[in-house]
Amino acid sequence: MDSVSDYYSATQLRSDRWSALRDAITSISRETTVKKTNALKATVTSLFDSLAVIEPYWAFPGMAAFDHMRRQFEHGNYDDVGFTVRRVTRALTTGAYRRRTIPLDRDSVDDEEHNDEAMLSPEARAMTRPYFEVLIVDDVSDQQERWLKSNVSRMRRPEDPFHYEAVVVPSLEDALIAVLFNHNIQAIVVRPGLTLKSKNDNEILAKYLRNASEANELDGTQPEDYGPELCRLIDRVRPELDAYLVTERSVEDIAGLDLGICRRVFYNQEDFMELHLNILRGVGARNKTPFFNALVEYSKQPTGVFHAMPISRGKSITRSHWIQDMGAFYGPNIFLAETSATSGGLDSLLEPHGPIKEAQELASRAFGSKQTFFATNGTSTCNKIVVQALVRPGDIVLVDRDCHKSHHYGMVLAGAEVVYLDSYPLNEYSMYGAVPLREIKHQLLELKAAGKLDRVRMLLLTNCTFDGLVYNVERVMEECLAIKPDLVFLWDEAWFAFARFSPTYRRRTAMRTANDLRTRLRTEEHKSDYEAQQQELLDASDEEWLEARLIAPPNARIRAYSTQSTHKTLTSLRQGSMIHVNDQDFKGEVEQSFHEAYMTHTSTSPNYQIIASLDVGRRQVELEGFEFVQRQVEAAMSMRKAISSHPLLQKYFKVLTAGDMIPDHHRQSGVTSYFDSDQGWTDMWDCWENDDFVLDATRVTLAVGGTGWDGDTFKNDVLMDKYGIQINKTSRNTVLFMTNIGTTRSSVAYLIEVLVEIGKELDELLDDASKMERLSFDKRVKNLTENYPPLPDFSRFHDAFRPDNVTPEGDIRTAYYLSYDEKNCDYLELDGSLKEALDSGREVVSASFIIPYPPGFPILVPGQVISQEILAFMRALDVNEIHGYRADLGLRVFTSEALETLSVAKHQKTAAE
Repeated sequence: MDSVSDYYSATQLRSDRWSALRDAITSISRETTVKKTNALKATVTSLFDSLAVIEPYWAFPGMAAFDHMRRQFEHGNYDDVGFTVRRVTRALTTGAYRRRTIPLDRDSVDDEEHNDEAMLSPEARAMTRPYFEVLIVDDVSDQQERWLKSNVSRMRRPEDPFHYEAVVVPSLEDALIAVLFNHNIQAIVVRPGLTLKSKNDNEILAKYLRNASEANELDGTQPEDYGPELCRLIDRVRPELDAYLVTERSVEDIAGLDLGICRRVFYNQEDFMELHLNILRGVGARNKTPFFNALVEYSKQPTGVFHAMPISRGKSITRSHWIQDMGAFYGPNIFLAETSATSGGLDSLLEPHGPIKEAQELASRAFGSKQTFFATNGTSTCNKIVVQALVRPGDIVLVDRDCHKSHHYGMVLAGAEVVYLDSYPLNEYSMYGAVPLREIKHQLLELKAAGKLDRVRMLLLTNCTFDGLVYNVERVMEECLAIKPDLVFLWDEAWFAFARFSPTYRRRTAMRTANDLRTRLRTEEHKSDYEAQQQELLDASDEEWLEARLIAPPNARIRAYSTQSTHKTLTSLRQGSMIHVNDQDFKGEVEQSFHEAYMTHTSTSPNYQIIASLDVGRRQVELEGFEFVQRQVEAAMSMRKAISSHPLLQKYFKVLTAGDMIPDHHRQSGVTSYFDSDQGWTDMWDCWENDDFVLDATRVTLAVGGTGWDGDTFKNDVLMDKYGIQINKTSRNTVLFMTNIGTTRSSVAYLIEVLVEIGKELDELLDDASKMERLSFDKRVKNLTENYPPLPDFSRFHDAFRPDNVTPEGDIRTAYYLSYDEKNCDYLELDGSLKEALDSGREVVSASFIIPYPPGFPILVPGQVISQEILAFMRALDVNEIHGYRADLGLRVFTSEALETLSVAKHQKTAAE
């Protein structure tokens, strides 16, 4: 039997233990030898012992049924216990316990036993009442527990919109374990009788408990404060839940306490119906989808269409003789719900006042923002909206150089003067990491020394990066605010929308950090720490400022924006995105300009299906995001383990670890890998708490240079064409596998099977290879794993586009529009005239964005000087797609005359001023 250390999560452990228990008990009945029978009995006993620690945190099958199974086994009733275990395992696997009572007696009949949840039609599943579990925290006897559950059960009514079962645990620690372990829990009832410590002693449960509360955090807590403290702690790990506090304390005592997620306080009463109604109302509030519901109702209305869109109500399709196949493929509802009108309660995205407004408010609550705005044309547009709303011509913006191209175009539109920040390079894998905080602070201090800090407007970073590198968001924001107290932060979280719903990931999201900072900056303790540091930094050098862990002033303004591609990592139709705002100055300074920018970039004919999917996607993550993200991480961790520990795969592939992708000095925890074949799993919590950068475990970067194929060839010719596996990110010698909330363990198993098959084929190929073929293979591998081109840094803007030579910001807008006049531009060939020009010492300046895919970000922007390093990198690129580069003409550059004319005009303007 596998040890606990072989499992990343308790959820996987529970599932596999039940399956193993079923198999072992079934085998006992068939076994004929005493020795093997005794071995199986020992295995079953061990499995029961393991499950006994876990099962108290789940409603099904329940500890009464579990203990009964165990007694049956001890009394030798193997057929009876085997029947019950098989039925329980099947119900857990199919989810049948969520929609009906599962009879566990051998004589019972379950007419629906063979109807798997997955085999039900979508219509049948939609008609089923959603199921959840309520956690009751109270240290009671078995008899009192049965009384509690009985009273809760008696409150249920046929007309209730949801169905739930109760789980009872005795202590605060057990409750924390339960909400981190049991994803079915949607509400917690905290009663006065709870105790502090758990009686369970289990390695994996201890890990969950450590992650829920900081060391010694609960020491000294008085018994009367256990209930409020539990509500506060659950708010930290699963803020989407509802808690209800039953207390004997006076209202005056409760009023001043931090009650976290507590929705209502009941004063020493046993009004179970009132509690029941509040539980249903709380879950119902998260289950609301105002716009989706309005769209459904609109589709049912008989209407006469006298506006644009012939496809509305499906009329142009149903009347057609040639496109009926489209109607058959999509079905009628999508067309019944299609309209260009804002009547019928469907609201306007540009001026929302009804269901869209309500849907955005619910999304704001779910993602922890102060305001949330929907977008139906992707995060590229979201980025441009935020930049245009906040940045004025001449403002200085610090930008992650390898961010998405929409940010660079946003700088052009806004007329920003851009300071590009270089990420640390990962030359061995032909990819960039992330921008070190020291680099950001260095640029801010240089601008401060030049007297330009008042013009610095925004810091723009990608979190997490395409390759999965995640910033320490709180540290970046606080230290930058210590230098520029009103700095605006735009965090591009296009690939990170799911992070809100994981306790580990949430702390590194923009909205959570902004809320935490707003709270902390108001405390007396923070004020005292800030004043003490200011004394220490009196007359300090820039180097000392760079080395110090800076503390933000108490009066700093928290101004954070995040843009998220909901469609990339959560449930939404393509191009469904959100803008989340947590800006203390939004109402007074930004609201009007934001509205104008939103109007500028948002279609007056938005796709209502996308809006509805954003609404439904928000509902999903509020009710089951924790479960889905947990399973997503589990799938990725299983993939890491399987590849890293497989002898054949190790010959040709390597899973890149945090140690490979993050330099040592940015990993204060010392964690190099999430899985080690010798030690098992590493707890992610510590590195996510402390390190400058961490690696998103859901992204598995696989080095494929050992196969002799470059990343692009491996993606297209091998994975896609041969095996139907789709990915969209490669580098010169890596491919990226991204798990998501839809990834299943079966999908992971298939990928491992494919990689093993590829490994076997390579073994056979090399076994049969001639000497020359082997030399050719080894040469390709060496070229991909040893001979790699160094990644170039941002060179600089040409002087014609810089206000001075003191600081590095450049006017990208002027450069961009200067290239609109063809007479200002010329074309130079990479291996010919461009190389000759650089060798002769001429300053050559790019007139276009040059964006190779991969890596997918600009290596040149308009106005940037082309360096020898950039030329060498471009010549070494072995990709077919380079946006902005014309293979027939070469690289588009500015003529010397155009640059000279612009320089003269700039000097004349400066002299006149």
